[in-house]
Amino acid sequence: MGVSYHPNIRVERDEFVATVTVDRPESKNACTGDMWVALGATFRDLSHAGVRAIVLTGADGNFCAGADLGSMAGAGGGGGDRRPDPAASGTMVDAMRVLSEVVLAIHDCPVPVVAKIDGVCVGAGLGLALAADLAWCSDRARFSVIYAKRGFSLDFGTSWLLRQRIGVHKAKELAFTGKMVSGPDAFALGLVNAVVPADELDDAVKELVETIAGGPPLALSMTKRELDNASSSSLAEALELEALAQSVNVHTDDLREALLAYIERRPPTFTGR
Repeated sequence: MGVSYHPNIRVERDEFVATVTVDRPESKNACTGDMWVALGATFRDLSHAGVRAIVLTGADGNFCAGADLGSMAGAGGGGGDRRPDPAASGTMVDAMRVLSEVVLAIHDCPVPVVAKIDGVCVGAGLGLALAADLAWCSDRARFSVIYAKRGFSLDFGTSWLLRQRIGVHKAKELAFTGKMVSGPDAFALGLVNAVVPADELDDAVKELVETIAGGPPLALSMTKRELDNASSSSLAEALELEALAQSVNVHTDDLREALLAYIERRPPTFTGR
């Protein structure tokens, strides 16, 4: 479906669910600069493509090993584990701002995004997972905030996203040590929503995204905005946003369908209108 911006970024659609796969297994799905840019463009497209849930994952048993250590060209330092080509046009700040746009395209996508994580998820790969709304991982998944081991400080949004997810003290512990964390330990820390056996991961995520895709798209997109904005708003501001969102919901076909389905004792069928 849609435009393919890079041969190593695959996009597939099954009704209302889109799956974005980082597909470069020879490097454990480490991304080049062009691949990061393609991911950003892909999520900007999916924001208005009529999908209701997006799965973000990696190919062949790994999620993403961050940026490509062997590739020196392209956009940005790429997850704290490679430098841009000094001969390339623009500055390091310009390059990192390109990466910033990718993080925002994923994090701010109005469609709920679920990271499906198997194998390695480190550096910018971890930032990629944290930019999603939810994360399900396998029991063999491995996570690391690896930047310090490469001589870099945090990037790809991890300085903000990691603290939001697990709190400042645990975030500092992972960032200062760069230690590897298992799937079960990642769940205990709050890095992921759930950990399941590797052979059950596909089915678990499929059930999750089908549930999300079956919900009211407009209401869920506003719920996502409400929760994302809550960390930087006052209670009064949050209440005002809720009031504005509900004033939209009461005029939708989906709300009328939900009420009718409740009266008729059947599951609602939402159209996103």
